[in-house]
Amino acid sequence: MFSKISEMIKWIGSHFLGMIFLLIVAMILWPSSEVVASNANLAEIKLDGVIMSSDTVIKEIEVARDNEKIKGVLFAVNSPGGAVAPSIDISYAIKELATKKPVLAYSGDVMASGGYYSAIYATKIISNPGSMVGSIGVIMESADIQPLLEKIGIKTQIVKQGTYKEIGTITREWTPQERGELETLTRDTYDLFVKDVTIARKLNPANKANYADAHVYSALRAKNVGLVDMIGTKQDAKKELIKMAKVKEPVWSEKDKVDKFFDKVSSETSSKISSYFFGLKATL
Repeated sequence: MFSKISEMIKWIGSHFLGMIFLLIVAMILWPSSEVVASNANLAEIKLDGVIMSSDTVIKEIEVARDNEKIKGVLFAVNSPGGAVAPSIDISYAIKELATKKPVLAYSGDVMASGGYYSAIYATKIISNPGSMVGSIGVIMESADIQPLLEKIGIKTQIVKQGTYKEIGTITREWTPQERGELETLTRDTYDLFVKDVTIARKLNPANKANYADAHVYSALRAKNVGLVDMIGTKQDAKKELIKMAKVKEPVWSEKDKVDKFFDKVSSETSSKISSYFFGLKATL
């Protein structure tokens, strides 16, 4: 029995790439219950997981923007945030898209920090009753491994030019000047975040402590402070978008199976990489 199991494991190991190839071929040829409609008039764009890159989402936004048949876009967000620049890229791309056709952002499980930033310029935001929304703030963190280096007998050697060239180092405690520089950087990013939220959501900047300050809200509280417009399920969001787009016979565009497969793999991989990322980085 054990010899047969061993032989099976060896066979799988030696034919792994071939099995992956056959799996992809099967995905392409296997009949699908989903219809990739050429006459679609509504599109759904998903933002899932930690935001490490904006390339894929931006491409989908541009396709929806340039397709005259698409009358409205559902922007489904399930993200706790991520890198600053990609979040802003997506936010401003949604802003441009919303000038051409209605965009309804839907908060599934989490629409926080960079995930929320990405959605603020949508025409309307609907949150699932159980969703968490907000976390309008910026964080930058790193480790101080100097005690560990001393314990194992390792000393670093550095040659640098410029007072702040070693800023964010993990080999020692930051100096007061370095910490002050990083606090300025995070404050600038935070001010931009709050400014965009205030403009996009038409909120009073004098009350920013109520809706910003990194608060994480339930859907109801998020609505009460003005971060979302409605509370409802994804089905409610789709119905609302149909009204906004004024389509009588809604036909949703769908990605093909191969694109969905690779998007999922890419999303999961980026989330895992970010979980283990070690170093200095400002995140939303």
